[in-house]
Amino acid sequence: MRVVAAMSGGVDSAVAAARMLEAGHEVVGVHLALSQNAATLRESARGCCTIEDAADARRVADMLRIPFYVWDMAARFKNDVVENFIAEYSAGRTPNPCLRCNETIKFAALLDKALALGFDAVATGHYAQIVVRASGARELHRAVDMGKDQSYVLGVLNEDQLARSFFPLGDTAKPQIREEAAARGFYVAAKPDSHDICFIPDGNTSKWLTDRLGEQSGDIVDADGTKVGEHGGAYAFTVGQRRGLHLSEPAAGGEPRYVVEVQPRTNTVVVGTGELLGVDAITGDHARWCGPAPEGVVSVGAQVRAHGEEIPATAWADGEQVEVRLQRRIRGVAPGQSVVLYDGTRVVGSATIARATTSRAATGTAIAGTATSGTATTGTAVTSRAATDGPPAAG
Repeated sequence: MRVVAAMSGGVDSAVAAARMLEAGHEVVGVHLALSQNAATLRESARGCCTIEDAADARRVADMLRIPFYVWDMAARFKNDVVENFIAEYSAGRTPNPCLRCNETIKFAALLDKALALGFDAVATGHYAQIVVRASGARELHRAVDMGKDQSYVLGVLNEDQLARSFFPLGDTAKPQIREEAAARGFYVAAKPDSHDICFIPDGNTSKWLTDRLGEQSGDIVDADGTKVGEHGGAYAFTVGQRRGLHLSEPAAGGEPRYVVEVQPRTNTVVVGTGELLGVDAITGDHARWCGPAPEGVVSVGAQVRAHGEEIPATAWADGEQVEVRLQRRIRGVAPGQSVVLYDGTRVVGSATIARATTSRAATGTAIAGTATSGTATTGTAVTSRAATDGPPAAG
């Protein structure tokens, strides 16, 4: 097969390209230029996509003796990922830009361009596995190395995209990948992994957002509406956040307080104690299935963070919407995050969290995020029929 190997300049994509070549494929290396003003050098292990990274990718391609190109997708990345990131935070939601990039750039724009140029597939250095069944169906599964598993951020891929994707590293642990890179003589064998959000290299999301959205002073209030502090922009907060609140009034009992609600329309941040964060019912929009959509109520594992715990749950689909009921409550679930569903190690699909609340069967009171008409609000348990009713009746 003719395969485009996406080469970021890191150790993982370098070994992935080498493995594809050794498997007998005709491989061309491609580095994606995603920044319109790329830095020359990496300043730390944070971020990527610098001129240095492109040079590292080219060096590996030269060693492999494969053609190498840089494809400029900076404008598309800015429109589809960066601007979306800003818009989501402005609306009180907490997006995952890595999922957005995989959905719109690496397995849409990149794959579409590769197919248009006559290539058959794209290979990346993601830690995940493609399992091919006897029927020929291709399934997305977790990586062997659970510490590096990236199947969560690939949960947006559909059947057609999986049919033209390769993840050559999924059966190997990260330490062995570095050893293999060193044995191949790759300069990047010991190169640090990139972390956090690639377009915020210093990791300070709040400052980055403030630089683009400006100061927007507002109140921080507790659950009964009492003012307990001020902030410079509700967009910089997310449900479950504890640090950086700078509250002027301590809780009556001295308990730590967390963000339990973001109200972008009034530019208000609501804080409360940890018990107000527990949720066990999730409604997701923009459902994406890695295979056929599940029929009826199914038992799944649900994961709401890239390296979060998988929680036993039941789920059912209704068009573009997905309902998920967790077997126990979890904290800090924010609108805009993604819930990815698993059947064992197989990725079933994903959805963007629109609401998270407590189910009718749950006891006590909880405040949880709700995203409706571009707003994130919260309320007590049993806030809406969609979020509280059980699965559809059989038959």
